[in-house]
Amino acid sequence: MTAAAPGPAPLRVRLPAALVALFPDADRLVEIDAADVRGVVAALDRRWPGMGMRIADERPALRRHIAVVANGERLDLDARLEPGTDVWVLMAISGG
Repeated sequence: MTAAAPGPAPLRVRLPAALVALFPDADRLVEIDAADVRGVVAALDRRWPGMGMRIADERPALRRHIAVVANGERLDLDARLEPGTDVWVLMAISGG
């Protein structure tokens, strides 16, 4: 018997505490299979309905106060992601 070949490594997506706090069963670190940032947002929304709209708007584009970063680069929704990439969803902090 031969073992099935492992698939591509999932993305490791790190979410900000302020976002996770809005979804009581959400985790700060999740593994997601997606080819691009848009797929990450869709997967997060399937797991925690409503999270996608906190990250991207109806245009669709990332919301003004959200940044998605991988490999030291700020990404847009169409950015491709290599399997196994660490992806950070960051929220801007503003004050008066």
